[in-house]
Amino acid sequence: MAQAASVYPPLEERPTKETICLFDVDGTLTPARGDASPQMLQLLSVLRHKCAIGFVGGSDLVKQQEQLGTPQIPVTSLFDFCFSENGLTAFRLGQPLASQSFIGWLGEDKYKQLVNFCLRYISEIECPVKRGTFVEFRNGMINVSPIGRNCSLRERNDFEAYDKAHQIREKFVTALKEKFSDFDLTFSIGGQISFDVFPTGWDKTHCLQHIKGEKEISGVDYKTIHFFGDKTSRGGNDYEIYEDERTVGHSVRNPEDTMKELREMFDL
Repeated sequence: MAQAASVYPPLEERPTKETICLFDVDGTLTPARGDASPQMLQLLSVLRHKCAIGFVGGSDLVKQQEQLGTPQIPVTSLFDFCFSENGLTAFRLGQPLASQSFIGWLGEDKYKQLVNFCLRYISEIECPVKRGTFVEFRNGMINVSPIGRNCSLRERNDFEAYDKAHQIREKFVTALKEKFSDFDLTFSIGGQISFDVFPTGWDKTHCLQHIKGEKEISGVDYKTIHFFGDKTSRGGNDYEIYEDERTVGHSVRNPEDTMKELREMFDL
């Protein structure tokens, strides 16, 4: 995929130039917090010769680089559009676009109230194990994990099963909504071990402004925006963009399901 990066047609010369495929990362392009398979990357490369491609994920660019890129190949060269933190950190053809700051929007005092409440709540949660990094600050949001993001893969899988049985994250989100009802925040459960907190409207639909803005840059008007995601039910972090009237939503179960749909849709 990387070797062909320099020979992809310009956006305005793709065979289906008014179509773009956007992908969630965890559970859609990769296993949760795992790496994309060579087969997935090769399929995306072939697709990129037909239409524009991009990813939109809640994690920061560092994590997406680990999952989709390599030490020698920047992830921003493998997709036409890269939207980290729901598009609050954005790249177009390898070049950064304007970004926004969660803490700048919320303010330091309110931010401290929010984080202090989260840490107190986590201290009282009963779960099989607790590790480290319970609140991760990102440019456009915070990510909250009751078990801690430093858990191992086995601990991650165990917590996911425990959470399904005991609704740990769901109850946590309910408590936050009640406590901070006047903060105009959205709480979005995604992945296996955590949930995101961000200003209302800063969900994955935030990236669509950049997609629609392409018309002013290259003249390409994306009339068909396919979105593929695995957390598409209400409360999941793919729900808003999946349901958005500007997109054609595709709910997938795993990366293999994504590849199957792409092959069928685009005759790959």
